[in-house]
Amino acid sequence: MFDSNEETCWNSDQPVRVSELKVQFQGGFSGKTCRLEGSPKDGDLAKITHFYPEDNSSLQISFNEAPMVHRLKIVFENSADFFGRIIVYSLDVLGERAL
Repeated sequence: MFDSNEETCWNSDQPVRVSELKVQFQGGFSGKTCRLEGSPKDGDLAKITHFYPEDNSSLQISFNEAPMVHRLKIVFENSADFFGRIIVYSLDVLGERAL
């Protein structure tokens, strides 16, 4: 978010081109296999890429340039935790407005 306030929620119907995904998990409670999905304005969600976070508490940066999307979804396919729990401390989606 632009104001660095963790309580701020933001939505926009403008298309964006995502360039980075920064995620920080609680060690022991990370996603092992994750899938990033996106879609154009009226389209169905489709896989953009898989990413494989490390099971630690460090800030991790994933994937390169993604196509222009109106919607974005992160799917945690499995977890490092025996019970499937995932704890996300920080999530930043960085990119630019697509014209």
